[in-house]
Amino acid sequence: MTLETFIQQLMNGISLGSLYALIAIGYTMVYGILRLINFAHSDIFMVGAYFAFFLVAIFRLPWGVSAILAIILTALVGMIVDRAAYRPVRNAPRISALITAVGVSFFLENLGLVTVGARPKAFQRPDIMARVIPIGPAAVSGVSIWVPILSLALLALLLFIVYRTKVGMAMRSVSTDIETTRLMGVDVDRVISYTFAIGSALAAAGGIMWACKYPQINPLMGIYPGWKAFTAAVVGGIGNITGAMLGGFLIGLVEIMTVAVLPGLSGYRDGIIFTLLLVFLLLRPTGILGEPLKEKV
Repeated sequence: MTLETFIQQLMNGISLGSLYALIAIGYTMVYGILRLINFAHSDIFMVGAYFAFFLVAIFRLPWGVSAILAIILTALVGMIVDRAAYRPVRNAPRISALITAVGVSFFLENLGLVTVGARPKAFQRPDIMARVIPIGPAAVSGVSIWVPILSLALLALLLFIVYRTKVGMAMRSVSTDIETTRLMGVDVDRVISYTFAIGSALAAAGGIMWACKYPQINPLMGIYPGWKAFTAAVVGGIGNITGAMLGGFLIGLVEIMTVAVLPGLSGYRDGIIFTLLLVFLLLRPTGILGEPLKEKV
């Protein structure tokens, strides 16, 4: 492998990993508070991409304005999903919440198929994402540069919210002991709703940047990225935000560099990632940075 190819593939891996990290954080935030795997999260990712697409294509808004509005609208969708689907089964057995999550995922996918159709749509990306940028001997696409930069900025903003604001303090308190937090006068349902909003906003940002990287969207576009982001959350330590970030970058780099180093295995790239998930579930189910969690009664 030449130095030029290595640099190109390394940037591609970092770019892809940053997208997985954004989606994985949504999984890990909800799990950290509710001990629930929100399987609908990957479809929220798709909703964000479609919001941005229609705001640009139909309403003719500037691309940056469309992206921001799409993130806000998707955050609202996340709050609505929590209020309509998850809050009624908050105190039900775990299996009820899990079945609800699967049902919401199928609902969003089929709603997309019915309303916008199954035919893929070309996603318009800004010129800054499309241009080629020279890095040493390599020529790297702008999207491979800007996606990690924007992703890291969003991740830094998230860490600030979680560790430096009252909302973040409430989230950490709820994740530690939901009943004690409720007894202290905290509106737990509101905190959970904020968690869904933040996770959905990050998923929307990931969906928009994914559509910039692979400029074609369809109602089922979130399935494989969602599963790989879930793998990233488990590998990094589900329930741990830093672990989800680490797992996302690791999965992205493994996926891209495996194909770059062993091109004969390119058809097995998904199988390699899911095999890695099985290995971690067998050998270290709490992930790289995860800690054993007590079962909540």
